[in-house]
Amino acid sequence: MTTPRVSVLTPIYNTNPQHLRECIDSILAQTFTDFEFIILNDSPDNIELDELVKSYTDSRIVYVKNEKNMGISTSRNKLIDLSRGEYLAVFDHDDISVPERLEKEVAILDENGHIGVVSGWIDWFGDTKYTGVHIYPEQDTDIKTFLTNDCFIVHTACMIRKSVLIENNIRYEWLYSPAEDYQLWARLMDVTDFYNLQMVLAKYRFSGVNTSLRQQKQMHDARKKISLQVSDKHFAYRHEFEKRYVIKRIKLFGVIPFLKIKKSKKSNSKYCLLFGFFPLFKIY
Repeated sequence: MTTPRVSVLTPIYNTNPQHLRECIDSILAQTFTDFEFIILNDSPDNIELDELVKSYTDSRIVYVKNEKNMGISTSRNKLIDLSRGEYLAVFDHDDISVPERLEKEVAILDENGHIGVVSGWIDWFGDTKYTGVHIYPEQDTDIKTFLTNDCFIVHTACMIRKSVLIENNIRYEWLYSPAEDYQLWARLMDVTDFYNLQMVLAKYRFSGVNTSLRQQKQMHDARKKISLQVSDKHFAYRHEFEKRYVIKRIKLFGVIPFLKIKKSKKSNSKYCLLFGFFPLFKIY
């Protein structure tokens, strides 16, 4: 059996069948064709999803079911173990990849051996309140600077050089779910470079039932923990972030951060934050 260049890794869990069909179709329509598409069902009792995936006859699809629900981080690690490709394309179960996504990402990794992770922009769709293109910095230094504050590599649009994970024994960590992707980037900061293509690679479905919404407090706590750890370990990047985007701090009793004026990363606007986090008002 020929080894594919790319393994597309998609865990599914009680996915909306129509959304899953759109997800699968977008991968099968890629301009780059040398891939395996591993779909791991973490809701093994869902017969409808079972029948839907099995209705496809494309030989590049590899369908696997967990015997019982294992959770997202364990499922993602199992997908890595099952993969045979040189590159791993992460793709979530209800999103849509643009046709050139795999082709563009493979080209970047082929031409730049120092880059271990490539991603790009995403176009949010679904809930009209949050629609629009979300842009991210291009170069490694800027990406790592922003990673001290939040996750600036889009997981569902990324491609990872598998050898970087294997050689450094890096995996998804369930302790940080549902922000396991942010923790993965935090671990990879020491061992490889990042790159964001300056183009939309995927359409991100914002449906109001995303994991990040259903587990909002857990997500916030996990991201804050990761941000603090990254900032502490990578002080120079954090210093650069604050130099660029944190203009002024006002401390209560000279000790407690009370008010902070912060630049927007996407515009020239500034925000006044209470205790350095809660937005009070926007300064134009």
